[in-house]
Amino acid sequence: MKEILRTNDPTVIAFATALLRGEGIECFVMDVHMSALEGSIGILPRRMMVRREEVFRAAAILRDNELDVSA
Repeated sequence: MKEILRTNDPTVIAFATALLRGEGIECFVMDVHMSALEGSIGILPRRMMVRREEVFRAAAILRDNELDVSA
């Protein structure tokens, strides 16, 4: 798995997840439960991961929809 997106905004995560799953790309969001450690103030970013074979296609989909991609 490789990181493709990192953000503090839960709406960006939801949008990116919907885009990728709509194209048949499985993604996994890491650090979702870190809010318990930070006190639920949203300072720790969540990371979206995809399989290495799908990084190029996933990055293109996110860029086409004007999302910042870390891959």
